[in-house]
Amino acid sequence: MKNRLVKVLSELEDPRRGEGQRHSLPFVLIIVIMATMSGYYGYRAIGDFITRNEKDLIKYFKPKHGRLASYSTVRRVMIGIDYDDLNDKFYNWAKDYVKVSIGDWLSLDGKAIRGTVSNGKTSKQKFLSLISVFCEKSGSVLCVGKINNSKESEIPKVKELIKQLGLKGVVFTIDALHCQKKQQKPS
Repeated sequence: MKNRLVKVLSELEDPRRGEGQRHSLPFVLIIVIMATMSGYYGYRAIGDFITRNEKDLIKYFKPKHGRLASYSTVRRVMIGIDYDDLNDKFYNWAKDYVKVSIGDWLSLDGKAIRGTVSNGKTSKQKFLSLISVFCEKSGSVLCVGKINNSKESEIPKVKELIKQLGLKGVVFTIDALHCQKKQQKPS
């Protein structure tokens, strides 16, 4: 039987203190996912999504006391959540719904996250990047990896993502950065 997303999200460790919690972690994350899928990116934008869709969200989810998570709650959850654990759980859930077949094309690409750049005017810029694996056929992102460019390179993260997928018979497209003569042999 396929896992329900709420069940998968409930397996995550809640970064908030137990006292005074009005909303469960899965409830907050489902709203974040809905907002993101609707084009609302960032804490304030997600807060706007909640405000604009308040009546429908309350009607559908029937939260305790008829209240939704605030901008501050969303921010606290997203800052404190273990990103790698969330990514792994979401990937394991999504692979039941996004089927990849032999011969499918998967694209891997890294993008810097706007707003994370420090030392922007020097050659020693520091920023976070997300590397995503995109399935051309389904138009879906299968999984995402995070790197801090000052501590790690995109190359090992791409190898890790390919290994994590465990797919055979698919075509991966990647940047020329990964076409090096001296590649490490897979372990």
